[in-house]
Amino acid sequence: MNSPGSHAPDAVMIETDRKESRLEHWDDFWQQKQSVNEIYSNADRILRNLTRITSLDGKRVLEIGAGTGRDSLPLAKHGALVTQLDYSQNALALLKRLADAEKIPVTIVGGDTFSLPFRKHTFDIVFHQGLLEHVRPAQAKDLLRENIRVLKPGGLLLVDVPQRYHFYTVAKHILMALNRWFAGWERSFSIFELRETMRNEGLTVVHSYGEWMVPSFPYRVTREIMKSIGITLPLYPNLLEPLSRLRSALRRSLLNTPLPLWTGISIGVIARKSGPR
Repeated sequence: MNSPGSHAPDAVMIETDRKESRLEHWDDFWQQKQSVNEIYSNADRILRNLTRITSLDGKRVLEIGAGTGRDSLPLAKHGALVTQLDYSQNALALLKRLADAEKIPVTIVGGDTFSLPFRKHTFDIVFHQGLLEHVRPAQAKDLLRENIRVLKPGGLLLVDVPQRYHFYTVAKHILMALNRWFAGWERSFSIFELRETMRNEGLTVVHSYGEWMVPSFPYRVTREIMKSIGITLPLYPNLLEPLSRLRSALRRSLLNTPLPLWTGISIGVIARKSGPR
């Protein structure tokens, strides 16, 4: 699953009779996920898609809702000056531990997504993965406008969210109805909706992408069921090496087609800020 990040504090949440994603959900989640080896990686999708658009060398990059920071640490290895922000104390501790372990210089900041502790026009690139889906549409506008405020004119905003038309979405809604969803509440997007959301804030869309779940959704579900009865399968299935290489090559060949935009687990949009704001 996507690694979630920091979200709105309780004060900005409204209509408390509705399900919502709160700080305690994330503190609990990151407390249980201190072993990063038990968290699925997003591979290189943030790095891969950003470098299609721009060089990272010397760019000031902000990851909001950083979680483990595994999406932005590779950017630092490619020359970016990375700042990681989260509001969960357990996530902040994890961010520091991983950055120290890999000896990667990053700036780690505790802060509010809706009131970023940075001056306007500070960053060349702002991104978040697994964040926007956890706030209602009205708050999403405020969140994106705060992203844009700290972005330099001509800078890039990358937003990565769950794709709506997927078995994962069905399972998520069932668990939310049963009050068993780890994040409390979240929504999903179509690629058209995500692009329109970005354009409505005055941004120019420059790139869109989709990504499939690796390993597959059925394998992950099977692994969770087996864990519940005391049997732990590997995080990634042990397939025959030639078969694994063939599947990876096929997946890579299709990533630049429209297919993952409608069948993938995640979609992302990179958009450019025009003038001062």
